[in-house]
Amino acid sequence: MASSTPKTLRCAIYTRKSTEHGLELEFNSLDAQREACEAYIKSQASLGWKVITQPYDDPAFSGGNLERPALRRLLKDIDTGKVDVIVVYKIDRLTRSLADFAKLVEAFDARSISFVAVTQQFNTTTSMGRLTLNVLLSFAQFERELSSERVRDKVAASRRKGKWTGGTVPLGYEARDKKLVINPTEAETVRTIFRRYIELKSFGRLVVDLDKRGIVTKRRNTKVKKFNGGIPFTYGPLAHFLKNRIYVGETGHGGKWYPGEHKAIIDRKTFDKVQELLASSKTKRKVKRSESGALLMGKLFDDRGNAMSPSFSSKNGARYRFYVSSAILRGRKNDAGSVSRVSATNIEQALINALRERLKIGQAVTNADIVGSFVSRAELSSRAIKITATPAAKIRSNKFSIPWQMFQPSSATIIEENGERQPDAKLVQAIVRAHAWLRDLQNNSFDTVEALAASVNLHPKLVRQELRYAFLSPNIAGAIFNGDQPATLSLVLIPKTLPLTWRDQYQALGF
Repeated sequence: MASSTPKTLRCAIYTRKSTEHGLELEFNSLDAQREACEAYIKSQASLGWKVITQPYDDPAFSGGNLERPALRRLLKDIDTGKVDVIVVYKIDRLTRSLADFAKLVEAFDARSISFVAVTQQFNTTTSMGRLTLNVLLSFAQFERELSSERVRDKVAASRRKGKWTGGTVPLGYEARDKKLVINPTEAETVRTIFRRYIELKSFGRLVVDLDKRGIVTKRRNTKVKKFNGGIPFTYGPLAHFLKNRIYVGETGHGGKWYPGEHKAIIDRKTFDKVQELLASSKTKRKVKRSESGALLMGKLFDDRGNAMSPSFSSKNGARYRFYVSSAILRGRKNDAGSVSRVSATNIEQALINALRERLKIGQAVTNADIVGSFVSRAELSSRAIKITATPAAKIRSNKFSIPWQMFQPSSATIIEENGERQPDAKLVQAIVRAHAWLRDLQNNSFDTVEALAASVNLHPKLVRQELRYAFLSPNIAGAIFNGDQPATLSLVLIPKTLPLTWRDQYQALGF
């Protein structure tokens, strides 16, 4: 009787190394782990085991969490049914966290995935196998935490003595014999950055200046891309750079700084001057990141894929909200999309109105619930908003676009290059919005102006002022729509000083 051919089991080999040390070797720890796993799989060839050629290697990643690119790829391939068996050298290569291991075992069981550690034979399909693994993993986690405590104590003691204990070498220095030594070329770059910040007094201007000079972060020759550096400075790294007390010959630990063994690159007077400017810039900044929840926070992006973060500014007691491209916040203006800054009220209202109409949502559902339940992502360009709806929207296509016009600041009348007068987009928008607000109040959609103001996240005083747009004379409104309004008519004039009676409006504006 002929024997049946065993079913092919696709085996994925996962390897991990916690540090970057030794990765430059021709045969490193990852290679050793993979070789041992391949040998084990060959020994199981009679059972149909076959190696997947796709590597799953995580160099210089901790086993204390699951935020590892190769592990993420492996879990994704498991979900798509590309893997039957996971093979590792030791169980702690997969994870050193008991909680994370429980999550992984649950994911493996859901897909009937077998798990093998070649130096520790276990069967995760039995309760005894799980118990043994959990006990072993508890010791692995304990060992990791104990080692971390010893390292922290040693680092703290060394830093108090001013010694360099390793880590990312800052621009301007090199690590030699476990000490920081000044790199003359890079040190001159460091002095240039400090000097130019004192002269320019602005992160924005400094970023542009550094780009023109070709100054980038420290270049490193490693096999791990995230450590290679050599990229243009942005606001965050630049702020950290200018506050780094290593450049005045100090070394820090736990928020405290001590005299270091290395030589200073920046003199104390220059460093203190930079710190004064940084503190002054922080207190004088008018536009701040909003701490209150914005409706589209985490869901709005520009057309280059940059997240648009909420910000606000205050003027005359009124607060104006915006969304700003994260490229602008990082100082990379050229990387921003076609719309780098937009009024939060305008974009939120346009998106919500479109969703209410498309999904037939009544006024009883709040704006926050609409965005939270039905919007997965919104991409903003100067002409449209591309919306990706959640499954809860229950529509045939979850991706659709709505027309949207980016209004630029302008005078009362815009004159095109061909001499043709164009309507002032901001005035037109204000009139349309005021009529919509008035209609909502007349239809009892909102009981009070305060309720209306709360729904659009504006101050009631501002809403009352802008409601005056709804009472413009038809002749004046028609002139605005045609671009023929008088030059005396401005966006600020209407809500604050323009009379409500049509006759007085004509007289005030010279009609």
